[in-house]
Amino acid sequence: MSSKALFLLAFLSFSAVSLRHALADNEQDPGLVMNFYKDTCPQAEDIIKEQVKLLYKRHKNTAFSWLRNIFHDCAVQSCDASLLLDSTRRTLSEKETDRSFGLRNFRYLDTIKEAVERECPGVVSCADILVLSARDGIVSLGGPHIPLKTGRRDGRKSRADVVEQYLPDHNESISVVLERFSAMGVDTPGLVALLGAHSVGRTHCVKLVHRLYPEVDPALNPDHVEHMLYKCPDAIPDPKAVQYVRNDRGTPMVLDNNYYRNILDNKGLLIVDHQLATDKRTKPYVKKMAKSQAYFFKEFAKAITKLSENNPLTGTKGEIRKQCNVANKHH
Repeated sequence: MSSKALFLLAFLSFSAVSLRHALADNEQDPGLVMNFYKDTCPQAEDIIKEQVKLLYKRHKNTAFSWLRNIFHDCAVQSCDASLLLDSTRRTLSEKETDRSFGLRNFRYLDTIKEAVERECPGVVSCADILVLSARDGIVSLGGPHIPLKTGRRDGRKSRADVVEQYLPDHNESISVVLERFSAMGVDTPGLVALLGAHSVGRTHCVKLVHRLYPEVDPALNPDHVEHMLYKCPDAIPDPKAVQYVRNDRGTPMVLDNNYYRNILDNKGLLIVDHQLATDKRTKPYVKKMAKSQAYFFKEFAKAITKLSENNPLTGTKGEIRKQCNVANKHH
């Protein structure tokens, strides 16, 4: 056999082995797909949806928490439920960082996990439960149904030490906020839509008193200032006291485009809300979303999808936690 034929034979058998390995890897790790649990736990998504509905009936604010969770978990390096891990002797929990101020209802995520575990022990990740509870929470708040892929696995470590590098603070410049989201693949209309989540829930006085004391920020609508001062009467609020202002006084429990009308009327509570309505890069989208709820929902759905697919652990990476607040090795 000529050397050329030998080379060709060797090349073909090498290619066949490589292809077999690639196919095996692909079977092991299909990545994120729609309905990932259809064979291993077909009821998973229905159980999560049912639990979200039940919890929402009992505790309306759970839906705000689910929505915040997807942002606070997926925006920090990976959508891997690292947010849910408790502190250990060696590491601080992300839940205890300053950026997570006001996050709550984690115990109810455990309720959802327990319901899923009863049906399919050790199959469904906390990362997928976090993402799907956000999806169903958005619907509870009157937002769009967003088809999201599953197949995430759970991280084993807290990312508390890098939270501030990834999660923008509400006082950062709009340029920093745009840059952080752009790094995750979220474009400008996507960012404007994600901040529309400020249409529901509340802002603690601790986060906005600097706009009221010692002097009132002249950018604020004077009609709104009166209400803000009434709700936040102290320049240094007691962080343990639950003092807050509703993000949207008109429809505080509904995810809608009222937020954009409010910020164009200088009623945004946070600096980032005000900047969103005034910066030339974002203002055109704010105006468009103020006019069209359908446009807001379309961009919001795209941005939530992007966020939910940010660098997930799939295949054999990570683990399926038994309890969402503890990595298995410590369980």
